Amino acid sequence: MQSKFTEEDPILTTSAAARMLGVATSTVQLWMESGAIPSWKTPGGHRRTRQSTIQAMLDRAGPLSGALSGETLVQAPTDPEFLLQGDETYPTIADEPRRLAALAASRLVDSPQEERFNRIVRLAATVTASPIALVSLLTARRQWFKARVGLGPQETPREWAFCSHAILQDAPFMVEDAATDERFRENPLVLAEPHIRFYAGVPLRDRSGLPMGTLCVIDREPRRLRSAELQALCDLADIASSEFQAKGA
Repeated sequence: MQSKFTEEDPILTTSAAARMLGVATSTVQLWMESGAIPSWKTPGGHRRTRQSTIQAMLDRAGPLSGALSGETLVQAPTDPEFLLQGDETYPTIADEPRRLAALAASRLVDSPQEERFNRIVRLAATVTASPIALVSLLTARRQWFKARVGLGPQETPREWAFCSHAILQDAPFMVEDAATDERFRENPLVLAEPHIRFYAGVPLRDRSGLPMGTLCVIDREPRRLRSAELQALCDLADIASSEFQAKGA
């Protein structure tokens, strides 16, 4: 039986601690090894810490601080596009304000189209035999497409975004038939154009590991990806993430 202490103060992996702090997992590993973050090793040799330990670091550093590791401080945005209103109906990650601040600082939203991202969505559509492929970015209000193939509109309301669910995951997120999925069957993108039935999305992360959006593929027929197709989509998502990070995202 899980102890009360564990329930009230969960044990965190290095990647979970990194997400809370808004830094890279490798940075957290270094802090743990050096003793900057109190931690212990499991029998398998993996580092673990307590949620209260990470929360105490955040409390000392202040909100939206990336300065813990000497990284550039991400300031809180003032544009309502990147501010939560408190009445959101879509799912969000635990540190959504930090994610939105990082996205605002990246200046990727509403930036010009770029061939390197267009090439990635064309490849994603080809290797998965999907009619639609997108590089999406999620603000507090919109799902905006940095690159797209097979879809006319360049944005949708955030409330409609399948990608809001995908960025909650560490693994690829797949919906085999949206018409029978209670989360999506009433979604306007399912009921009307582009009539989504199948969706697969992989989070695209910045240097701190925060998900800025996804690389996703969409079909108008129920289906699932074969293992080789899924691996190819993940590989392309890694490339897209690297491109974001190269731009300073």
